Amino acid sequence: MLELSKKRVALVIPAYNEQAVIASVISDLHKKFDKKSYFYQIVVVDDGSQDNTAVIAERAGAYVIRHILNSGSGSATATGLSYAQQNNFDIAATLDADGQHAANDVLRGIEALEDTNIDLLIGSRLINTGGMSRLKRFGNKGLSFITYILFGISVTDSQSGLRIFSNQALTRLKWKTSGYEFCSEMLWRAKQIKLKIDEFPIKAIYTDYSRAKGQNNWNAFNIVKVLLQRRIVEFFSE
Repeated sequence: MLELSKKRVALVIPAYNEQAVIASVISDLHKKFDKKSYFYQIVVVDDGSQDNTAVIAERAGAYVIRHILNSGSGSATATGLSYAQQNNFDIAATLDADGQHAANDVLRGIEALEDTNIDLLIGSRLINTGGMSRLKRFGNKGLSFITYILFGISVTDSQSGLRIFSNQALTRLKWKTSGYEFCSEMLWRAKQIKLKIDEFPIKAIYTDYSRAKGQNNWNAFNIVKVLLQRRIVEFFSE
């Protein structure tokens, strides 16, 4: 039976073919959040994986939502946050499934959001860039600059997957893109509905595995193309 006095927190992990690391990501979250007074649930959105990601995640103690087909990071994130909203969670956090984000940073972000009136808190790897390659820094800074040019939103790390959402953000924030471009579009939509956005510094954890799984800078061109198309379409429909 749930303790109603506890803050309800959903930890959402979009995942695609992450059987090698998903159990350790979930285990690290359990170790960190078991020591705290939250009622929390780890929600893995298996985005049409062709491996045993879903089975391993369930065994590790996560609630798993399965997409039959791979629909993209933006779509998987939307599914997880919709689940959190429909199940009356007070706060939600999203994080990557490849082990890039430290459980302690997830907890820090949740605690920081509780102490402010912020609606969307971004975990920035570019406030302190230790551990991030020069090429990765260049790509992320470039996309953050494009986000500013297209949408007038100034953040240091527009592509970060570690994000903390208030209840208001869970209820109101929606986006239309399904791929990685959703990271920038989410900020645009948050601005449109006047949500308060901020950042906090996080540690970038890069391994050979996460480097192989992550975005490359060539993918940034596709992200920019989709964002530009979306911006033009909506500009002429206003």
